[in-house]
Amino acid sequence: MAKARELKRRIKSIDNTRQITKTMEMVAASKLKRAQDRVIAARPFDEFMRQVIGQLREGAGESLGDFPLLREEPVSGRAAVLVVTSNRGLAGAFNANLVRAARTLLTEIRSRGLETELHVVGKKGAGMLRYQGDPPDQTIIDLSDRPSFEEAERLTDPLIAGFIDGTLDEVHLVYSLFKSPVEQRPAAARILPLPSAAEEEGERAEREYEPIYEFLPSPEMILTRILPLFLKYGVYRAIIESAASEHGARRTAMKNATDNAKELIRTFTRRYNRARQAQITQEIAELVGGAEALR
Repeated sequence: MAKARELKRRIKSIDNTRQITKTMEMVAASKLKRAQDRVIAARPFDEFMRQVIGQLREGAGESLGDFPLLREEPVSGRAAVLVVTSNRGLAGAFNANLVRAARTLLTEIRSRGLETELHVVGKKGAGMLRYQGDPPDQTIIDLSDRPSFEEAERLTDPLIAGFIDGTLDEVHLVYSLFKSPVEQRPAAARILPLPSAAEEEGERAEREYEPIYEFLPSPEMILTRILPLFLKYGVYRAIIESAASEHGARRTAMKNATDNAKELIRTFTRRYNRARQAQITQEIAELVGGAEALR
């Protein structure tokens, strides 16, 4: 009887867990739809900004040599890496994959003789990096579930200022690229200095057409205003891509946990039924034996 009672307790415990994971799956699915819509809406503007900046740089030519955000020569020998992770777990390998990509990038930067400073969004990523020997220089844990452009500005402004005043030579970004609700891929991108003209040519070669713009006022004046906006928007897109990826990863993880709980319940229910059947058979045999003894 003790074995049957223990199995029944385990079935109840697993069923309680199943209800929690099912609820978390439903919550993640509802958040995912809104986050996915924001990502899809943000991508065309980012691509358009890249095209415009490429045309501006071509139009300005050599006159952009002293523009601070287009500086390419090293000054300080120092690079910053911004890693976008999450504050909460239960999202499968979401944070572990981002931390692995960040450490790979840090190793590559250090191999070039640069010092690194690490800025991490999210408690989970910061804790994992600290445990693995790369403690963050800054940890940001107060981003909302629906990141805003103002929050992206708050992350980006110190990095832009550091690049302009020469304390940083490079700024890199590690985030999760949202491919689909069931696929998220860690991505690393250099946001400062901006890609060179040769790199931009390689990207433009893949496009079907290249629009032609006329600029008023001058390209130099437009770049002064549009480059900081472009960098901030790039960080904004990265944090909303990571937010959507987190919801997708959590939904998948919770669905798998729910399915595993259902399978465990079926397994333990069969064991419980066999244990009860064996107990009932034993009781019947004892009754029959007792009746025979009384005859």
